[in-house]
Amino acid sequence: MNIARRLPPLIALLLVLIMTGCSTPGNRGQQGGGYYEDDGPGSNPPSHAQLDAIPNAVPRIEPLASGANKPYVVFGKRYVPDTSDTPFRQEGRASWYGRKFNGARTSSGERYNMYAMTAAHPTLPIPSYARVTSEVNGKTIIVRVNDRGPFHSNRIMDLSYTAAYKLGLIGPGSGRVIVERILPSDIRTMVASGKLAPEDSQLTADDAAHPVTPPAQTPDPSPLPMPLPAAPSPIAQTTAQDAVPQADGAYYLQVGAFSQSANATTLAKRINTELRGMGKHATTLQIARLYRVRIGPYDTRESAVSDMSTVNAKTGIRPSLIKP
Repeated sequence: MNIARRLPPLIALLLVLIMTGCSTPGNRGQQGGGYYEDDGPGSNPPSHAQLDAIPNAVPRIEPLASGANKPYVVFGKRYVPDTSDTPFRQEGRASWYGRKFNGARTSSGERYNMYAMTAAHPTLPIPSYARVTSEVNGKTIIVRVNDRGPFHSNRIMDLSYTAAYKLGLIGPGSGRVIVERILPSDIRTMVASGKLAPEDSQLTADDAAHPVTPPAQTPDPSPLPMPLPAAPSPIAQTTAQDAVPQADGAYYLQVGAFSQSANATTLAKRINTELRGMGKHATTLQIARLYRVRIGPYDTRESAVSDMSTVNAKTGIRPSLIKP
């Protein structure tokens, strides 16, 4: 029996609001934009270059969050999280949520960071990882599922601001996507093939303790904190050889960003081996507290874009176009 039916109306309403998490506040239309009417981007969001530089979520094998994967009822509908580690693929419409919920607790117990690569889903395990592909433009991202929602029949996933930006959903508010879960077995395969460093595939106790501060910009008057996503591993100390100068006015293809210089160096060496003969080399560069791996330089945007498919095919990594 639904517990809410045995409670006074006000208490029952409060219980429903708590259970629905990110998808209950606000007055969200069934057919309109992809976020709540009183929500949206921050008043001074990061630049496109800063958002482009935020890497995909790094898939990891993590223990499931206690309490976040039990069956639950929202608006009279029962949801049963799927923790079976079986292949999952879903097509439908994705929306996004922003500043109104930034800093609020997610279903995992973590605080929502609208600039991290995260998502909310009604039944995927928490935490888990998913590959999300736009059916409109073919763009693909990887997100970490750490929240529940949306609870509308015409939406299958709520994306963070950055994730929605990378799929081209900020303007229209929502769009058709394909959601595919990245299983623990997939992560082990990625490690075995060298596409994912072993140390980055396991959760560490330090992961949530080292937030990455955003580059300097005009202060945001919003009362909610809006940090860039936490680094995937403990921050390494800066050394002179870690900073590789970048040519002014040139374009680069970024293939990774790490909090440890050793991880960035390892990836750069692998990329240079796989791209031998292409005429371009991967180097590491420290910006703020992340070590970024970039291929280049390219004199023009067109020449950089023309190499993106080659880099993806040879390395298995979809690069981002960067202009320092």
